[in-house]
Amino acid sequence: MVLAAPTLLAAALFAAAAPRAILPPPAPANEVSALIIYPPTPVPRLVASYPAEGGTIAPGVLVLKLTFDQIMSRTGFDIAPVVAASTTGAPMPGPETPTCLKTPRLLNDGRTFVLLCTLRAGRTYALAFNSAPAGGFANIAENRAGPTSLSFTTSRDDPVRSLDEAMKLQGLTPLEVPVQESPGD
Repeated sequence: MVLAAPTLLAAALFAAAAPRAILPPPAPANEVSALIIYPPTPVPRLVASYPAEGGTIAPGVLVLKLTFDQIMSRTGFDIAPVVAASTTGAPMPGPETPTCLKTPRLLNDGRTFVLLCTLRAGRTYALAFNSAPAGGFANIAENRAGPTSLSFTTSRDDPVRSLDEAMKLQGLTPLEVPVQESPGD
């Protein structure tokens, strides 16, 4: 045991005399802002509709269906008649506007609106979407969809007589009915 003590002492002196690696000082802590910046959300686009643009469908009950490429806000919509203008700028008679309920319903997919309408046989119909300068269809980031329109005609075939029949034509389920209770009801 006597020999072990000088060996330990020599090892300790040697370790103290050996050069040490110089370490850089620790980096300062990262500061994190409470503000989160997301990349800009593209403007929503109408990617599908029923009836299709320029299509011909049976008259009667219609479930108008508008599908966007993004998750949409359930409270914004702008559906208006298409107004034709003459070369002088005066309004002219144009396509008819279907008779529809006031408020479309956003389905659970978050992208598709449905609206109950009725159509007469042998007519041309047109609707404008987001034609007003503010408000209208917008995504959940409140980016407005660009203005667009939809025109279609009705045949002289037998009319669609019930909501159930109109929903079956599009493959809609009973949970996708175009009528909903208002939040206050």
